[in-house]
Amino acid sequence: MIDVEGVTRRFGDFTAVAEVGFRIQPGEIVGLLGHNGAGKTTLMKMITGYLEPTEGVIRVDGMPVSEDPARVRSLIGYLPENCPLYPEMTVMEYLDFQAGLHGVPEAERPTALARAIRLTELAPKALAPIHTLSRGYRQRVGVAQAILHRPRILILDEPTNGLDPTQILHMRERIRELAKEATVIVSTHILQEVQAVCERVIILRAGRKVVDGRLDELQRARGLQLVVDQPPERVRAALAPVEGVGAVEPAGEHAGRFTYRLEASPEAAPRVARAVQEAGFALHGLCPETRDLERLFAEVQTGGEVRHVA
Repeated sequence: MIDVEGVTRRFGDFTAVAEVGFRIQPGEIVGLLGHNGAGKTTLMKMITGYLEPTEGVIRVDGMPVSEDPARVRSLIGYLPENCPLYPEMTVMEYLDFQAGLHGVPEAERPTALARAIRLTELAPKALAPIHTLSRGYRQRVGVAQAILHRPRILILDEPTNGLDPTQILHMRERIRELAKEATVIVSTHILQEVQAVCERVIILRAGRKVVDGRLDELQRARGLQLVVDQPPERVRAALAPVEGVGAVEPAGEHAGRFTYRLEASPEAAPRVARAVQEAGFALHGLCPETRDLERLFAEVQTGGEVRHVA
C-alpha cells in the first residue's frame, strides 16, 4: 500500500529526513514515533504529496507520488497537526466545503456527510459555528474532513494533541473504528498513543529510522530478572553451569537484596531457581524481564542501532 524507498528531504543545509525506507501493508495500524523535530511531519507531507523528496521514491498503491500527486491524495485522508478550520462556518458548512475539495460528487455528499458525522459523533454540534467548539470537538471535525471521501489510507498527525483524558479515550476509539476500513498511520511523540492503538511502530531519531517492528515482538521478554541475597561473584559462580544462561549483569542492590539481569530465555527460569536453591541462596524474585515501549524509546534515543522486527 505504501512503499518508502531511501527517502531524504533537505531544506538548504538542514536534513530533516535521511535515507528512510519502510513498507506498510493494507490494513495495518502503524505508529510513527519520535521527539518533536525527528522528521515525522516532514515524512507525512511527502507521503501525502505536499512535499517532494530530495532523494528517494514514495509509492502509494504502486504509483510514485510524484507522478500523480492528485490521484494519490484522493486515496489518503489527512489530519494535519493543526488542522485548518474556518471558524465562521458551521460544522456542516465546513464539511460540505471539504467534500467538494475531496471531489465527492454533489449527489453523494449528504450520505458522505452523514457518515462522517456519525463516525465522529458530531451530531450535537453539526449546526454549531466552529468558533464555538471545544478543542476536542475541533479535532473531531478534523477527523471528519479526513474521512469524507472514504480514503484507503488515513494519516493522523498528533491526533490527541491538546485533548483532555476523556477526549483522548474518545479519539482512540474513533481510530480503532476507522482502522476497520483503512490503513492508518498515527504520527505522534506520545508513547501512550502508539501503545493504545497501534500494532506496529516506526521510530525516527534525528530524521533517521532507528526502529521498525511489531509492538508484540519488540516488547517480548528479553531475559530474566533475578533477586537474591548474594553478591555478583557468588551468583555468577552458581549460574555458570546452568544451561541457557549467558551474561549475569548486576542491576542494583537494596537492603541486602541484589538484583540481576540474566541473558536467558523464560524457559530457563526453572533451572535458575533450582541452581539458586542448591547454592543455598535466598530467592526473593525471579521473573521474565520485558521491555516496554518507554524503555525501548529511551534506548534508541540514546544511540541505539537500527532494529527491524517483522
